[in-house]
Formats: sequence, C-alpha cells, structure tokens
Amino acid sequence: MPYIPHTDEDRREMLAAIGVGSIDELFRDIPEELRLREPLDLPPSMDEYHLQRHFFQLAAQNRSSANALWFLGAGLYDRYIPATVPAVVSRGEFLTSYTPYQPELSQGYLQAIYEFQTMVAHLYGMDMANASMYDGATAMAEAAIMAHGLNGRPKVCVSSAVHPVWRQVLRTYCWAVDVEVVEVPHTDGATCDFSAVDDQTACVIVQYPNFFGVIENLAAARDAARAAGALFIVAADPTAMGLLPPPGEFDADVVVGEGQPLGIPMGFGGPLLGLFAFKRQYHRSFPGRIVGRTQDKDGNPGFVMTLRTREQDIRREKATSNICTNSALMGLCATVYLAALGKNGLRQVAETTVRNTRYAISRLTEAGGRLRFGGRVFGEFVLELDRDAEDVQRRLLDRGIMAGLPLGRFYPGMENCLLVAVTECRLKDEIDLYAKELKEVLA
Repeated sequence: MPYIPHTDEDRREMLAAIGVGSIDELFRDIPEELRLREPLDLPPSMDEYHLQRHFFQLAAQNRSSANALWFLGAGLYDRYIPATVPAVVSRGEFLTSYTPYQPELSQGYLQAIYEFQTMVAHLYGMDMANASMYDGATAMAEAAIMAHGLNGRPKVCVSSAVHPVWRQVLRTYCWAVDVEVVEVPHTDGATCDFSAVDDQTACVIVQYPNFFGVIENLAAARDAARAAGALFIVAADPTAMGLLPPPGEFDADVVVGEGQPLGIPMGFGGPLLGLFAFKRQYHRSFPGRIVGRTQDKDGNPGFVMTLRTREQDIRREKATSNICTNSALMGLCATVYLAALGKNGLRQVAETTVRNTRYAISRLTEAGGRLRFGGRVFGEFVLELDRDAEDVQRRLLDRGIMAGLPLGRFYPGMENCLLVAVTECRLKDEIDLYAKELKEVLA
C-alpha cells in the first residue's frame, strides 16, 4: 500500500523531501489565472444504486439513435448488430485480447485476425488485407503515404467528394512528409475532371460510394491514374459491397474503408476500425501486420504472425508506418458480423438499404425537398431545402428526428443542403413521419 500522509507535519516532510515548499509550487507551470481557488462544486456522495440512477438521468439528456429517429450517417451508420456479435466478443478470452507479443502462443487470437483479413480481402476483391488500422480516415492516409513511398512522387490527388474529415486527416499525414494534396473537383456530386493528375502524382483517391452517396465511376478514375503511372486508391463502404462490384474488379491497387458498419456500435464516434486491402505486389510496403496460415513440424495447421512492419518491431528506417494498434476487438466484431450474415445476408442488408433510400427520396422530395445531385446513390443522398439546413436540423431534432448532416460547414454554397442517411434499420412509418415533420417545418 502507498503511504498516505495524514497530518500537516507529514505533508511538510514529503514536500521538503522533493524540494518544494508548498502544494502550489507543484502546479507552478499552470498559469496563475487558470488555477482553481475554491472547492469543486460537487454533489454529496451517493451509494452505488443512487449513483447509477444519477448517471442514467444524465445519459437521458443526450439525443442518440436510441431515443430519436436517426437519419445521420456521414461515415458512421445506425446498422443492426446481430446478438451473435456482442455474445462472442464479450467473452473474456476475446474481450481482453490486444497484441500477441508472443504470437504463436495465441493461436485462437491469431486465427481471428487471419479470418478478418481473409474476409476483408474477399469483400473488396483484393489479394491481401492487413490488420492494425485505427479507422477509415487513417487507413486512407496510410495508403497515400505508402504510394508516395513506392514511387517517390510529391503529390496526391483526392476527389473533393471524399469525406471532408478524411481529407483533413490526409492533409495532416501528407504535411508531415512534404507531400502536396490536390483536390479534384466534383461535378453534380461525382468526380469527372482528372486534369490535375500528372506525372508528379503518387496516387489518385476516390470514395465509393462517395461522401454524397453517389456511386463513382471507378473506371474513369482508374484510367486517369494509369495514364499518369500513379496508384489507384479507393475508399469503399463495406456494406455497399453486398451489391456493387468490388474495387478489385476495377484494378484498384489499394482499397480502404471504415469497418464500423460491420457490427460495431456508433458509440460517441468510436472506437472505429480501419480496413486496408491491397495487391499482392505491395506485401512488403503496407502498414500494420499480416497473420498467415502455416503448419507445425507435425503437419498440423496453425497460424503465425507473418509480417509486422511497424517501427516498434524493426529498425525505424525500415518501418513502413508508425501505426501500432491491432484494433483486434473491433476486427473481431466485423469478423463475427460477416460470418453471421454470410454473403446472402450482406446482400440483403445492402438491398434493403437501397429500397429504403429510394422510398426516403420519394417521400422527402414530396415533402418539399429536392435532390441536389443526380446519378445513382447508395444509402445516402443530398436533400436541398428552401431554408438553412442547420435551422431545419435543429427544428426536427426538437421533434425527435435527427434529420441528417448540414453540409454548409464543409461545402460553401451548400448551406441549404442536408446529407440524409438511410440504413436497413429505417422503417416505412419512420420515413413517413420524417416526411410529415419536414413538410410542417418547411411550411
């Protein structure tokens, strides 16, 4: 047990032992005007029961998908999580798993990572996939840095229809290695003008479907990258792969994505899961780690930590990335989710999403909104209104509806636009209620 001083004399002796004259001296690095001079305004102590009730009351003040109709997406989606997922991942042997520092002793854990990699590779139509990505945004940035490391070119071209927060993360990563980020403009919500792509471009990045929900023409983006000798990187929604041709069919070099829709709760914006799949030829250049399947000396199947490219494991100058996490628990959620649904189940989720999206477009445009962009969409669309979208969002939230994301803060000129997300969880009567309340607010 640590020694706890009980008297003033005890405290003076301890302060003298570390060479200070008062408690205030311990906080001398904090500016005087920022120091607290009065006791904290805390309520009286409570027993466990009353404390739990108190926290429930505090939580009830928040708006969430549990107590509001949820049409907000923009990267995090209110998708159904089968009961199988929490039942498996809450088991102690999985819940406490992190990084296997003696990996070959952790065969079950290694197999979970191996199965995760295999499913992600199949999902995206790619040769290989890794583990260890924090989230979709950092996975995309890591892919761009990998492209720069492969060809040494000083420029990255990214569509302006890629998630704006992901683009900010990309700029932060590229700033650190003196790589210029050039945004390729979108037209009517889709990326068409690739004139900025040249022989100085390390990679071309598009999102599929993009931030507006529009399904991009991957063939056009690929052709622009190939003509310039650049890598072709796609940020793809994993749920959409239940219906859309995977980026691997368009000869993508790297495919990244956000794994949250695959059995991971939205939480308060995390924790998330980055997906990262790539062509076999880049197996020495990717960030993170690879688990492989092998045999022991007796011929029994087993799993092994095949490759780790982070700087903690090898010489810093040979490391491809400084990313260190394993994101193994979130990866396990995605693995159990995909195993529970199977190919047919994932397709059904995607098909239901499309049907609900079409119905929402029909009802919300009848209520007074307009589609801002043409083209095919998946799961999200931009609804243009006759008034400020943030005002409409606030008014609808007062009525128990999270209407979507106002886009003015990200795209000048789109202050009257809402990005509306519709998943397989939205019911017909919920969409009808949204349309009814929207019509009243607009009137």
